[in-house]
Amino acid sequence: MNYRTLGRTGWQVSEISFGAWAIGGDWGNVSEKDSMEALHTAVDMGINFFDTADVYGDGRSEKLIGKLKKERNEEIIIATKAGRRLNPHIAKGYNKKNLTEFVERSLKNLEVESLDLLQLHCPPTEVYYMPETFDALDDLVKVGKLKYYGVSVEKVEEALKAIEFPNVQSIQIIFNIFRQRPADLLFEQAKKHQVGILARVPLASGLLTGKFNKESKFESNDHRNYNKFGEAFDRGETFLGLDYNLGLEAVEKLKQICPENLNLAQFALKWILSFNSITCAIPGAKNIFQVKRNASISDLADLSSEIMRQIADIYEQQIKKNVHHYW
Repeated sequence: MNYRTLGRTGWQVSEISFGAWAIGGDWGNVSEKDSMEALHTAVDMGINFFDTADVYGDGRSEKLIGKLKKERNEEIIIATKAGRRLNPHIAKGYNKKNLTEFVERSLKNLEVESLDLLQLHCPPTEVYYMPETFDALDDLVKVGKLKYYGVSVEKVEEALKAIEFPNVQSIQIIFNIFRQRPADLLFEQAKKHQVGILARVPLASGLLTGKFNKESKFESNDHRNYNKFGEAFDRGETFLGLDYNLGLEAVEKLKQICPENLNLAQFALKWILSFNSITCAIPGAKNIFQVKRNASISDLADLSSEIMRQIADIYEQQIKKNVHHYW
């Protein structure tokens, strides 16, 4: 496993980390046994950065990672998120009182005295124009409830605004073969401000694993069933907001250029790691197989410049007009 520096924290984090949304909820049924086996396998494979949120399974994901931390001696860095518990989910809810309550709940779930990294959880755009929210986060750092904080965003414009706040350490944003806009300007600015970039939804809700087809079905409690058109949250979170069949067509093109020593999921993750502005990719995993598949690509050779060009062509011709300017 290779490691990269996260922002100005000094932390060396695994370039393939563990996304814990799937073991919390919204991805079908996942047993605690499978979840814990996946988490332990991740540590065995050298993964030391785990990304979760207080709303993943209403705290289930945090509690499982807290259990992992107690059962292992290795360094485990935990990034969690706060804000989506708000109902309604509106900007004025991102105040000191609410954030403090959310942090206290996560501390209890994780069974720790201080959160390693707290991220605002895709708040409304207006929050990035509210200095008082970031002042509240600074206060939580001062009293020792947080070590560092960052943001998880939907849009590039939100990320660019967030890094203007001096103590933002990380930006978590959707970045993958089918969502390439962050590389245009954000990466340059993040490097300038020494802010880490965490690539979330790296496999496009599973599209980039290549295992789906037009007949694929998803469980009723899987967001790929109930949020295809943004019925529950931002539509860009599910298959990137792409028309599902259009995505399948582009996946077939990618299969034609995928190196023989990689499966499509590994191909997609290796593409992300080709960008040195990326701190880590955060693929989700529900079982041992998925963890091993994801983690194993760290030591493999980089993609050739010719393959990178072909990927760029597929994006330009089939994907860009459908996603690029929306997020």
